[in-house]
Amino acid sequence: MATTAKAQAQTQTKAIEDNIWSKDFAMICLANFFIFLGFQMTLPTIPLFVQELGGTDQLIGLITGVFTFSALLFRPYAGHALESKGRQFVYMIGLGIFVVSVGSYAIIPTIGFLLIMRMVQGVGWGLSTTATGTIATDLIPAHRRGEGMGYFGLSGNIALAFGPTLGLALIGVLTFTQLFLIIAALGIVSCFLATQIRYKRVEQLKENTATIKFDIFEKSAIKPSVLLFFITTTFGGISSFLPLYVNHEGISGIEFYFLLFAIALLVSRTFAGRIYDRQGHIAVFLPGCFLVACAMLVLFWLPNSLALYVAATLYGLGFGSIQPALQAWAINEAPNNRKGMANATFFGFFDLGVGVGAMVFGFVASVLGYAYIYMFGALSVVVSMGIYLMLVMKNGRSA
Repeated sequence: MATTAKAQAQTQTKAIEDNIWSKDFAMICLANFFIFLGFQMTLPTIPLFVQELGGTDQLIGLITGVFTFSALLFRPYAGHALESKGRQFVYMIGLGIFVVSVGSYAIIPTIGFLLIMRMVQGVGWGLSTTATGTIATDLIPAHRRGEGMGYFGLSGNIALAFGPTLGLALIGVLTFTQLFLIIAALGIVSCFLATQIRYKRVEQLKENTATIKFDIFEKSAIKPSVLLFFITTTFGGISSFLPLYVNHEGISGIEFYFLLFAIALLVSRTFAGRIYDRQGHIAVFLPGCFLVACAMLVLFWLPNSLALYVAATLYGLGFGSIQPALQAWAINEAPNNRKGMANATFFGFFDLGVGVGAMVFGFVASVLGYAYIYMFGALSVVVSMGIYLMLVMKNGRSA
């Protein structure tokens, strides 16, 4: 009887340890959803806001770029602070900065002021998103990390399903001032939810580890992060210029593009993480890149709304497969006391790709036109595929 009771207790303990969906994991997913919902509402509306203030295509690219570069610059600090000061400290500071900066857009009179506050927003975004990915990593069983990060990514993807469409819909009936105040309120909701999470204490993070040092990246995360960089340049081209491109071409349905993109992301997240856990990144990365490259070529062609929807679906399926697999790869390769810095490195290259893409594609748009943004985007994906194949050939399946 005692043996049976002990076996049952061990089974229950193992079930708890294997469970992804704890209360804390649900809370971090909800907090992530609300901050991403606000962020996604800004993606198609900030370019329109810049145009209303009298900005050009190159200024739109610059304003996107300074946001991502300021996030990039603060990610190394975020990664170090996550290990030395704790998850909650970094997360709450980042959320607070994000709320204040977005709220300030409601009173912005000039592009110069917008540029400054976009840099401030980038700081908050860099701190909060580095923290939230690391917090989620803490809460997911290690052997289910690919699957768990896929589920965590769903919170951002669901926000993407509604955010851009909601932002465009609201700006049709509200002023930009009212829109940005609503987005700031969503950030406040995220702050409240973040207070309901039990975080790892600094003492737990330092336990059985060497002294935590400050540096700018985690070297074990470089390979997947570099691959991500060439993929996320395409994201810079889409988030900054796609609404302007379809308007220029007289094609309707941009709000449905974002909806279909998000649905495709949701679908891919349900299976791509499990495939990664069982077969590794080699079974996910190249097929995902192929889909993203095809999406870019369809956007380059873009004869009508149907092609826009096809591109959204292909891009969502491809990007939704690639991103959680590369993130899990980056985290799994890092030592236990460097998970925060691995996330900082990974998202730093994410930011760098978006920022470089926005700035370079702003120049491309001004010289060649919007369509050529997506031709160059397809070439960037091909470069990522080439680097990956060289890694595989050099090091075998483990890359």
